[in-house]
Amino acid sequence: MARASTVHVCSICAHEEPRWHGRCPGCGEWNTLVEEPRGRSAPRHGGVSTAKPIALADVSAPEVPRLATGIGELDRVLGGGIVPGSVVLLGGAPGIGKSTLTNMVLGNLAGAGHRTLYVSGEESTAQVALRAARLPGAALSVPAVAETDLETVVAILERELPEVCVIDSVQTLDARELSSAAGSVGQVREVAARIVGVAKRRSIAVLLVGHVTKDGALAGPRVLEHLVDCVLAFEGERERSYRTLRAIKNRFGSTNEAGVFEMRQGGLVEVLDASARFVKGATRAPGSVVLAAMEGSRPLLVEVQALVSPSDLVPPRRVVNGLDRNRLALVLAVLARHGGVALGGSDVFVNVVGGVRVDEPGADLAVALAVASASRGVTLGPPGASTPIAAFGELGLTGELRWVAHPERRIAEARRFGLDPVLAPRGTEATEVATLRAALDVAFATAPRVAAVAAA
Repeated sequence: MARASTVHVCSICAHEEPRWHGRCPGCGEWNTLVEEPRGRSAPRHGGVSTAKPIALADVSAPEVPRLATGIGELDRVLGGGIVPGSVVLLGGAPGIGKSTLTNMVLGNLAGAGHRTLYVSGEESTAQVALRAARLPGAALSVPAVAETDLETVVAILERELPEVCVIDSVQTLDARELSSAAGSVGQVREVAARIVGVAKRRSIAVLLVGHVTKDGALAGPRVLEHLVDCVLAFEGERERSYRTLRAIKNRFGSTNEAGVFEMRQGGLVEVLDASARFVKGATRAPGSVVLAAMEGSRPLLVEVQALVSPSDLVPPRRVVNGLDRNRLALVLAVLARHGGVALGGSDVFVNVVGGVRVDEPGADLAVALAVASASRGVTLGPPGASTPIAAFGELGLTGELRWVAHPERRIAEARRFGLDPVLAPRGTEATEVATLRAALDVAFATAPRVAAVAAA
């Protein structure tokens, strides 16, 4: 009887079994056995390596010229362009524009004279051509192949030797030596390892398109993110036109950068001045505050809107869009305890206008002011002012306002659009406030003390 070419290995204790079991016989954990090629996990014995460690100061690190994609926002997030031989994982929700972005990248590179290749595992070449036909540049000149077999894809890469290759998507490729279905943990891990190996060996820059789960995390084993050099998250709402590209991991650049795009009929368009787009529609209506946020190293002004209404539900609703729901619960608790705004009997709705998601704690003060304004029904800012107020700062549980990164950039961006006042923590060149109570007093100016819509 022929020996099986694969073995199931426990991801917790490395116990091996010839067949899959729901529970590992070695450690007793459930659903931890993953199919792998036989011999992959076996310990190595035999010869002793003769490699000698050397001081890092003696290591030569040659400058590797990067490939400019022709998309400035993407190049900035990558750290200056695509590094030859690197592997980039691009994840995002279905329909967000991953394929459009990668098609545009290959089209720009092909137009610049670079060898490119598009490997599609989800669409036929005819479907890829239909999408490329509406994109600018030389998108139609990119060679494409529709293939899901890993061995065939590797053979094509070895034969064609493109400078940049897109594989859409990594979950659709199938390693024949594994009996599990494409997209399973073992398949994704084996496919990614093989692709990374050929990319490094042949100096091929590979852009892997990856699926995401319903929670927004990259699908597949966590080792997938460890294998690649760069992990990019493409975020946004399909109903909105704006998209945000963030670097979660980057071995060749900073992870503090983000790019903003707008989806149009002819593809993705860079938004070079995102603040102007979002502030343009901001008003001085009750419940509206402009947040001076940071997207990486770039300041971004977005409008935060809040609506507070009496509720007959127990508990009342807390609906938030573009912010962390747990963070909103913290802000409401601080408002009730240290700001005199009790909302225990009211529904609270908070929205970041434009479909942008803000994950930094510097949004606390703007959210608190917007909710307080909505609960009172009073416009924030000095009487007669024509522009909305701007704010940023982290709220402490004792009601104090804490310092956040890059205050000078936030303030300069707000003043560029004539926003006044700019409420910020102490130690900045704005309207300084030390506590939430002080911020409420300044924001409401001569208005009466803030009161809740309904008693808690």
